Amino acid sequence: MNISISVKQLGKKHPLLQEKSIALAIENPVITTQKLIESIVDHQVQLFHASSFEFEDQDKIHLPKENYLPLLTDTGKAGFGALYNHNKVDLAKAQETALQAFEDGMYAIFYGDDQLETLHQEIDLEENKPLTFIRLTFLAGSYW
Repeated sequence: MNISISVKQLGKKHPLLQEKSIALAIENPVITTQKLIESIVDHQVQLFHASSFEFEDQDKIHLPKENYLPLLTDTGKAGFGALYNHNKVDLAKAQETALQAFEDGMYAIFYGDDQLETLHQEIDLEENKPLTFIRLTFLAGSYW
């Protein structure tokens, strides 16, 4: 099932990830928020494992691609696409961390205009509403 995802951060003008379509391996379109988070984390872990370099395939030259300047102006980050972390990600630990972060209020999820507030809340993915993840930041400091 294809879903559309965007990632935003409070206080930022442009989204971190804008309208990316991903295909999830879900049989039933009516799922809980917990199952949705676990499926998205599973998809991202698979992508990471597929893009990881082998030790023999390390990019030692780091030449920028032809479209480097437009990417730099769009994202504001200079990078050459090299992955330096050769560790495999533990899927169960990554899912547990994502669920705990949702419960702790580190990010919010909106399905269309509706906020998903609990892990047991059910949504119907056949409605094709966009999913928006908003990364929440906490204010630092205290009152004297």
